[in-house]
Amino acid sequence: MLEHLELFFKSIFIDNMVFAVFLGMCSYLAVSKKVSTAVGLGAAVIFVLAVTVPLNWLLDQYLLRDGALVWLGPEYADYNLSFLSFILFIATIATMVQLVEIVVEKFSPALYNSLGIFLPLIAVNCAILGGSLFMQAREIPSLGLAFNYGVSSGIGWFLAILAIAAIREKIRYSNVPAPLRGLGITFIITGLMGIGFQSFGGMLTGDNEAPEPTENTTVESIEEKEIEKEIENEEKAVSYNDLVNK
Repeated sequence: MLEHLELFFKSIFIDNMVFAVFLGMCSYLAVSKKVSTAVGLGAAVIFVLAVTVPLNWLLDQYLLRDGALVWLGPEYADYNLSFLSFILFIATIATMVQLVEIVVEKFSPALYNSLGIFLPLIAVNCAILGGSLFMQAREIPSLGLAFNYGVSSGIGWFLAILAIAAIREKIRYSNVPAPLRGLGITFIITGLMGIGFQSFGGMLTGDNEAPEPTENTTVESIEEKEIEKEIENEEKAVSYNDLVNK
């Protein structure tokens, strides 16, 4: 349970797709002018990541990685199909995105029209593919953790685009300097938000190591050390005199 919670909050705040690794920036900037549009795209990203990451985990475990085909028989143990990772991951993502596109067009035509070309472009959104590739690179051990990672990564991306959309709606009524209007101020705000999200890292990755023992530097300890040195010097002098007399 603790492992799931740590992965959940770490994926949202520390390893945020937008603020930590800058994935999915194209749709993040283009579809964040209105909160309603940002919510629709963010929900679609959460769904796609929640489905594709576990599916790609199964593909990686039982088909792609070195020795994954051992379940077919011992003669297949030496096969390594990892070179097919990109093709199969993108095929899985494209299938889920097509499903999302059909559902959104059916039940919310207004949202479908507002998202425009960026809804089908989720299939080639680097944040979606990055979720599956990071899952593979980090060797997530179970299907449950893979699902957790997919959902939390999607929530992190959703929070990022929702926050920037709310801010962009408000700064329309602000006196922004002319050279910074549009994407200029958006990039500055994104950088500040990234710093803010990264500051949550101390909550999970704070200094867990035991503090190193510090030397006692009080006056009493200094006097004790000086006395010990004097005793050692006296013992050395006595032993030297005994040796000379002999």
